[in-house]
Amino acid sequence: MRKLLLFFCVFITGISGALAEPLLEPSSFPSLISSIRINTPLDFCGEAVPLDKREVRERLEKELLLSLSDRTQVILWIKRSNRYMPYIEKTLNENDMPEDLKYVAIIESALRPHVGSRKGAIGFWQFMKDTGIVYGLTINGDRDERRNIFTSTKAAINYLKVLYADLKSWTLSAAAYNMGEDGLKSEIEAQKTSDYYQLYLSLETQRYVFRIIAAKLILSDPEKYGFYLTEDDLYPPLQFDHVYLTISKEVPIHVIAQASGTHFKVIKDLNPEIRGHYVSEGIHLILIPKGAAIDFHPRFEKAFNEWLLENKVHSYVVKKGDNLTSIAERFNVSLQDILIWNNLKRWRHIHPGDRLTIYLNDKVTNKKNQNDTFINKTK
Repeated sequence: MRKLLLFFCVFITGISGALAEPLLEPSSFPSLISSIRINTPLDFCGEAVPLDKREVRERLEKELLLSLSDRTQVILWIKRSNRYMPYIEKTLNENDMPEDLKYVAIIESALRPHVGSRKGAIGFWQFMKDTGIVYGLTINGDRDERRNIFTSTKAAINYLKVLYADLKSWTLSAAAYNMGEDGLKSEIEAQKTSDYYQLYLSLETQRYVFRIIAAKLILSDPEKYGFYLTEDDLYPPLQFDHVYLTISKEVPIHVIAQASGTHFKVIKDLNPEIRGHYVSEGIHLILIPKGAAIDFHPRFEKAFNEWLLENKVHSYVVKKGDNLTSIAERFNVSLQDILIWNNLKRWRHIHPGDRLTIYLNDKVTNKKNQNDTFINKTK
């Protein structure tokens, strides 16, 4: 009896404790069966999707079910869309292109700047390096604009324009964006049809347009599929000031952050195209937090000059027998610092004649001079 009474007291206490917490809304969403019933005409970029063909409907149902089964991913689609889609929609509208093309970015990257594929495609629109360069993106060891929502969106729109001018169909253009225009045209010629829904392509490309359409259906009416997000649930749109920097020598990102009144991570998040810890010499458009542009340049000049006084740049030419660890020991700096200063990976081999940048503060410089004197005396 005592055990029963104790259990009852604990149970009541648990209820009262739970009632003190904010109640979660009940989870309610339509059945999967009702979710895939499409009874109205459907199009992609104004081109009809032939749902009267049973095989076409089956392929769409599959992609819709697969998308809805990953509700976590769909929630992230919706939340990120509030941050990035306004710019993508604006750019599509300025170029008189169908708004449905914005869903290509959803399928390609889920609106993540750093995502990469096994084949080497990177960024919001998953450009391969060679294609990105053709369409005006800077891609090198210092900068990768595939990760920049603004430059990569412009490049993707220009690429899709070229594809449409060639193929005369947005559906085929989307397929070509996935597999390449030359491969698609070869299949069109071999199969004697230009109907995407009748083409036998790689399994990835056969699914590709259907995945885009599934994303369109869900994101166009999320509540129909049980996704009830408020304005506060969404990630805020990008807000920033931009400044132009003319840099005569590379600058640590933390100096830009200091001049902006913020942290290294904030500058990297606003400028995901910048690789490593430094901004290379040249003219750069840098995004900084909203409101930080006022008097930014004098603050930057002061912070940069202070950093230059504290850190002397030494250019070291790699000699035979050198390795990164021995060079770090020679200059009394850490191996990780050398990797960061030179944008190197641990497994990267160095060769005689390579130049490494070493930053030495006064304490390290004095230590190096003492070591060099000792070495010379003992020779």
